[in-house]
Amino acid sequence: MQLNILETADELGRRAAEEAAVWLRQQIGRQGKARVVLSTGASQFAFFEHFVKQELDWTAVEMFHLDEYIGLPESHPASFRRYLRQRFVSRVPLRKAHLIDGEGDAARMIAELEAAAAEAPFDLGLIGIGENAHIAFNDPPADFDTDTAYKIVDLDEDCKAQQVREGWFATNADVPAQAISMTVKQIMRCRRIISCVPGQVKANAIQMTLASELTPTVPATMLKRHPEWSLYLDRASASLLPVAW
Repeated sequence: MQLNILETADELGRRAAEEAAVWLRQQIGRQGKARVVLSTGASQFAFFEHFVKQELDWTAVEMFHLDEYIGLPESHPASFRRYLRQRFVSRVPLRKAHLIDGEGDAARMIAELEAAAAEAPFDLGLIGIGENAHIAFNDPPADFDTDTAYKIVDLDEDCKAQQVREGWFATNADVPAQAISMTVKQIMRCRRIISCVPGQVKANAIQMTLASELTPTVPATMLKRHPEWSLYLDRASASLLPVAW
């Protein structure tokens, strides 16, 4: 693990975007293209603002995203397809974008994603960490064993409450009960993982992730098993860590 603690969320986003761009340029130079998996949410705003400004051959980049609510229309402010179109897909000339449609036949959508994911490894995963330490929508206790790339998951109440606090929904009852999510095993197959986790609300999740042994009750502990994981924190999210960090 490479731990990076910056002063602010904006500086965190800039530094993480620069690292991501360097890595992707290397992969494009080596193989002519690159595949990237992107997370969403309020914690990723600064990263995207800096990421789209990087000098990169975007026409060589193929994008996937981690998760999407089942049954939520793209017109809803909380739609992750909407989020990615506004903050990323519409701003760079991608080779291809694989957006998860949770409104139609979920089994068919998963089959399409599985087929696309199997075509080549993911070079980079931008993997956020939730307030309950989830990665993608793999809430605790997370499934560490499923081999498929995507699956349908149930959202727990803590996860729903985070979405409400971030302003995406009015109440927990308004948050969809299920989502299509990339699995933990598929996340770990990314050649490199970068996690942007700013904000005081994430401090407890970060403390649990770094202090705990591998456990499904703290899903993000799995990321510590990845040989190429860069974790970006700001002073607020790192506030509960021992001084030694």
